[in-house]
Amino acid sequence: MVGGGLAGLATAGTIHAAGRSVRLIEASDGLGGRVRTDLVDGFRLDRGFQVLLTAYPELERQLDVGALDLASFEPGADVWQDGRSSVVGDPFRRPGTLLPTVRSPVGSLADKARILRLRLRLQRADGADLLRGDDVTTLDALRGEGFSDRIIDRFFRPLFAGIQLDPELTTSRRMFDVIFRCLATGDAAVPASGMQAIPDQLARRVPDDSVLLGSPVVEVAAGRVRTADGRHHDATAVVVATEGPVAGELLGLPDVASRAVGCAYFAAPEAPTSSKRVQLGVHDGTPVNVAVMTNVAPGYGPTGRHLIVVALPGILEDVEARARSVVNDWWGAGVDHWTHLRSYAIAHGQPDQRPAFAPKQRVDLGEGLFVCGDHRDTASIQGALFSGRRCGEAVVAMLGSGSGAGR
Repeated sequence: MVGGGLAGLATAGTIHAAGRSVRLIEASDGLGGRVRTDLVDGFRLDRGFQVLLTAYPELERQLDVGALDLASFEPGADVWQDGRSSVVGDPFRRPGTLLPTVRSPVGSLADKARILRLRLRLQRADGADLLRGDDVTTLDALRGEGFSDRIIDRFFRPLFAGIQLDPELTTSRRMFDVIFRCLATGDAAVPASGMQAIPDQLARRVPDDSVLLGSPVVEVAAGRVRTADGRHHDATAVVVATEGPVAGELLGLPDVASRAVGCAYFAAPEAPTSSKRVQLGVHDGTPVNVAVMTNVAPGYGPTGRHLIVVALPGILEDVEARARSVVNDWWGAGVDHWTHLRSYAIAHGQPDQRPAFAPKQRVDLGEGLFVCGDHRDTASIQGALFSGRRCGEAVVAMLGSGSGAGR
């Protein structure tokens, strides 16, 4: 088992639950892959601004959701334009946001009626059917629904730049439809103790002595894995559960393109806003997502201090300076006194999933080689978990009544 991210943990847990032995080899110093949380000066910093969509169907199947102690964002967003924010809410769940949403300058009344129509249509749809629908880019899909350039640029572009790291809206409309449906039917949330709680819970399904950390894998073949220290690990089945680019190199698969993101965290003595909604905007041509994490989940920071995250999709250089420029324009010079905690430049935040997009790609490559990850399904926590479970079930089926998955 190569890779200890969500997909790898889901695979390993599935194999172990079936009574088979498993060895999980991870290159880094901990489990979770791209879903990790660092503790810095009493603050919990997720590696990139991440949220869990509670409507993902795989959550209830693989996680004890109640034990995650989820804290939810308010539905909708605060959208920034010309130094001021306006509310685009969800009047179905928060009736008090109806008038502010109607008055918001992000789009026309017709645009807002189209959001309502889109929401109702997607709520009634089956998620699997949406992934089989006609496929174009998200931008073409939105224009096909009749949305104006104004609401596309002010609302949809920064929203899906944050969720799918896609400022140009070139991702498959199949992914857009599924994500928008999840936003309409569930919450965006984070575990009270940080996103690390998700892999930590999955890891409890795998014996501690089966995990090998700090061991980059440099070669895989049928029945064998070689790590950078020259050691060989024999196995009846070999699973590669790394992020897409690494899986492609190890297995000779087609290239997996990456979507990048920069993310900066700041500590402040006072919150710049009391809102629990995500703050959306476009700054110097770059879509931006900002959130006061301690408004949503107070445990993300020590008592009396606040944690602000600024996510810059597609930006890998000068992340702190660009992030400071954003919050300075929105909230004024007082942010100069915020403490910069850490910045992350994440070259592979998600796989690029443009049309024609085909999820549920095969996980069994033959000869005892398997592959899984969000690049084999949907670019999401749902996709990683679902792919991992599919892969684990495929391994167990291959093993049948024979010997264990092997060390």
